[in-house]
Amino acid sequence: MHNIEPFYLWKHIYDSVEDKNNPFYGAIYNEFQYTNKIYNFFIHPQWDEMESETLYLKILFVDYEESQCIIELIGEWNDCINNDIMFLKRDIIDRFIKQDIKNYILLCDNVLNFHGSDDCYYEEWKEDIEEGQIFFVNTHDHVYEEMRSMGIHRYVNFQKNNNQINWRKMDPNALFELLYQKTK
Repeated sequence: MHNIEPFYLWKHIYDSVEDKNNPFYGAIYNEFQYTNKIYNFFIHPQWDEMESETLYLKILFVDYEESQCIIELIGEWNDCINNDIMFLKRDIIDRFIKQDIKNYILLCDNVLNFHGSDDCYYEEWKEDIEEGQIFFVNTHDHVYEEMRSMGIHRYVNFQKNNNQINWRKMDPNALFELLYQKTK
């Protein structure tokens, strides 16, 4: 897992350490020392931590004019034990909602497992953004099935056809446009 870096080819468009509204503004990364772990596996030092022991993230893109945010995730999403959605919602998403960000893409290629609890924070998130959209992209099949069984699809758009998107070859606005078109 230490070889899996957050996507960096959009850094010329947006860099979270330079955005004063970003929770990771001014962060300094040590490329030579691996300190964060998911269970016993070190992860690349470019991943940002929230208060979860098993889920890390990287904010790849924020456009305040278009009200859009893209976040890449890695690890095990565990609402049941660690309440990861609470930390994601309170520590990250709520800060962007205050900046009027209403549309979110969570890139789940590296989310290895999901353990649900209830859908309260997902419901709150959807209510907070009103007509905005929340998309989960590239969830593994077993993660997709677990999320559906928890009823999260009532608040988050994560259709099966969102699971084969080669988003790394797109620019952020093209990715949003593709997902918006799929919801029409």
